[in-house]
Amino acid sequence: MRNVFLFIRRHFNFLFFLVLQIISLSFLFRYNKFHEAAFLNVSTEITGRFNQRYNSIEYYFQLKKTNESLVKENLQLRQLLKENYEGPDSNRRLINDTIRTDSGKSILKYQIMEAKVVNNTTALRANYLTIHRGFAQGVRNNMGVTGPQGIVGSVINISRNFAVVMSMLHPHFAVVVRLKKGGETGTIDWDGLSPNFVTLHAIAKSAKVNVGDTVVTSQTSSLFPANLMVGTIEEIVPDNSSNFYTLKIRVATNFSNIEYVYVIDNLQYDEQKTLEDSTRKKVQ
Repeated sequence: MRNVFLFIRRHFNFLFFLVLQIISLSFLFRYNKFHEAAFLNVSTEITGRFNQRYNSIEYYFQLKKTNESLVKENLQLRQLLKENYEGPDSNRRLINDTIRTDSGKSILKYQIMEAKVVNNTTALRANYLTIHRGFAQGVRNNMGVTGPQGIVGSVINISRNFAVVMSMLHPHFAVVVRLKKGGETGTIDWDGLSPNFVTLHAIAKSAKVNVGDTVVTSQTSSLFPANLMVGTIEEIVPDNSSNFYTLKIRVATNFSNIEYVYVIDNLQYDEQKTLEDSTRKKVQ
């Protein structure tokens, strides 16, 4: 407190002048319309620039929260996709005692949950991702994983709160896909070279194939709903010894900067697998 009084005493003349200057300027701006308008324009400009800088800084620190909000919104929208539901065959009706019955209800086949990527590799021969969701949150093995741009891989190992995903950039990962334009199906795998490309096999040469055509997931895949983006045809590799094309596919997912993914739970997977396994045992 003593230092404050000493400072005021030492600079009393300057401080007294400053107070008088502020009072005179307030009288000038308050009772003179021209100067008042000029002052308001300048103060508005300064305040606007300050608020712009403040909002930019605040926006930067809110990016994480905004990103998480967008992920949840995308999750809600993805859950509403018609590919997640499987309806009855509307061309046939059950007739019993001349009374037609048809439930007409669609059954939810795929349930989707978001997850944050906490670890990811792209430069290895066999690449994996670790996501922050485990069996405590409903994740189990053999669930498909997709990202905002396209498919990513499948769950192969889980703990209570984490899961390891076999990336599409893994030599053992394979999934049935189809050409969006013609509908022909084939299987993709990775040759271990570039993280931007996979190889599509078993597309017959009778199919009309062009560079730039879109490749999507097939309805016969147990991991993914139909029509999820896989990539686009980058190159048609000639192979005169076979009746099938070998296609180089540029993947839609950028594995180097993926932050969030969506885990896809096929609610009818166990039923389908049990039926198929029991059928194989009967045939054998």
